[in-house]
Amino acid sequence: MQVYEIKKDIFWVGAVDWLVRDFHGYSTYRGSTYNAYLMLGEKNVLFDTVKHNLCSDLVHRIRTVIDPEKIDYIVVNHVEMDHTGSLPKIVEMVKPEKIICSKMGHKNLLSHFHKPDWPYHIIENNESIPVGNRTIQFMETRMLHWPDSMFSYIPEEKLLISQDGFGQHLGTSERFDDEVDLSELMYQAKKYYANILYLYSPQVRKLLDHVAEIGLEVDMIAPDHGVIWRTHIDKILQAYRDWSSHKAAKKALVVYDTMWHSTEMMAKAVADGIESTGTSMQLLDLSVNHRSDVMAELLDAKGICLGCPTLNNGLLPRMAGYLMYMKGLRPARKLGAAFGSFGWSGESVKHMNKAMEEMKFELIHEGIKVKYVPTHDDLKKCWELGKLMGEKVKEAVDNQ
Repeated sequence: MQVYEIKKDIFWVGAVDWLVRDFHGYSTYRGSTYNAYLMLGEKNVLFDTVKHNLCSDLVHRIRTVIDPEKIDYIVVNHVEMDHTGSLPKIVEMVKPEKIICSKMGHKNLLSHFHKPDWPYHIIENNESIPVGNRTIQFMETRMLHWPDSMFSYIPEEKLLISQDGFGQHLGTSERFDDEVDLSELMYQAKKYYANILYLYSPQVRKLLDHVAEIGLEVDMIAPDHGVIWRTHIDKILQAYRDWSSHKAAKKALVVYDTMWHSTEMMAKAVADGIESTGTSMQLLDLSVNHRSDVMAELLDAKGICLGCPTLNNGLLPRMAGYLMYMKGLRPARKLGAAFGSFGWSGESVKHMNKAMEEMKFELIHEGIKVKYVPTHDDLKKCWELGKLMGEKVKEAVDNQ
């Protein structure tokens, strides 16, 4: 099977998952990769494994380079099962001298696989291990995005193996960032950040500051998902700075669900009002837009208008689910407003306002409720709400 030498005697030996379409609630319509890296030398080192059902791909790629039994160390940068699902089979095959992990990695490996007799080597933060003419320096990155997460850095190669940091769910036959369409790559990196790392933005900022402070030299970033960064490193680092700092564009979303199209009519009027101010706008119907794609657009939007009719004194299920999903990812510094139609009670606006208040969004309006079908005057009020949102977004972004 095809392997790729990403640095002298350092090989990509991972697996491409062409079929995966859902990653615990995240839509992966472009598939994904589970990247593993094999470094040859005085000590042969395997960095991470792959999802259990693709173990044979990993083994065949390793065999293309060396006999698996010649691997001395296995580094576990992250214990999540898409990277350790193959670990028991690989350990049995390789019989490694050491399984290198963080303190939390050790605890989590025991909890996952119940193998206290494995040859664990627990590293301290910033500890270095010599491996012949190279060194591996380990940097704990707790909660990016699990407690056990860490980076592996090979200073002699200026290579950072970044586990889930800087990744993308993108299945391709290409291995490097300069071999794929850059706009698609940056969108997939953005979607990954919005749905996996968003709530850990404070930790991302702290990590980026630490890397800058110590002057870490990096000319290649090898994540555990997606392609390897070798050309556009500055671009992805700047994007992570912007995303983790909640830097927004002059952009607002209108996200809605509808029953008999009355809320849809209102949503279109709100969208027209936003557009009238010159603010970028996206109209996103939850019946055809996956929540993870909506989160990708919210990442760099300043405002969001939520629309939903009332159902059984509450919300339609898609809006309720989206609010729960969004709340878990903790978007910050957003402007919000709500609208919706109703028949005989009309609590949906109240529920959406409450959800946004819990996320500490700044509500720009008390919300608009319309009984049954909106009139021209009702739609004018919706247009004015959108215009207000557009103006508020421009003002806020100018002052950020």
